[in-house]
Amino acid sequence: MAKVLVLYYSSYGHIETMAEAVADGARSAGAAVDIKRVPELVPEEVARAAHFKLDQAAPVARIDDLANYDAVVFGVPTRFGNMAAQMKNFLDQAGPLWAKNALVGKVGAVFSSSGTQHGGQESTILTTHVVLMHLGMVIVGLPYAWQGQRRSDEITGGSPYGASTIAGGDGSRRPSANELEGARWQGAHVARIAAKLAA
Repeated sequence: MAKVLVLYYSSYGHIETMAEAVADGARSAGAAVDIKRVPELVPEEVARAAHFKLDQAAPVARIDDLANYDAVVFGVPTRFGNMAAQMKNFLDQAGPLWAKNALVGKVGAVFSSSGTQHGGQESTILTTHVVLMHLGMVIVGLPYAWQGQRRSDEITGGSPYGASTIAGGDGSRRPSANELEGARWQGAHVARIAAKLAA
């Protein structure tokens, strides 16, 4: 049985919801799954004033946690086409793991969100892949075997690089059924590949 960590950062709950779907998908493929989040960097009074979702149930991860799993699926909202500072700050602490080759050969995957349809989902996933490759992880995306990313009858996230959702400019759009299905599919795909690599 593969051990999968779904590790995310979410200001407004979109990535949190996607993380739960990824975890459901990984469990459906037989994995043991934990969901954790990275620490918030924004002062609490600022976060409250900006209406951040501060009641998230997932425990806060420590960087050493990454070494305890066969796969880590990172949930990362976009900030100007790149990962949010909270996730980058967390991953910047991975030097000791890198020095010990502690993550080499483990599966790494990414899902994302953006405010608009072309707001940086793909570039955020791809630039996060670069960090994971430096850590020696084996990258797993969201292949076109998941047919939902071929849809043209509705606006939807998802690409070969990973699942994603579109939050809307004011954050009012929640992950669609199709986007959540992509997240579940990616979670299951990661779990199956991690199990094969761990065998």
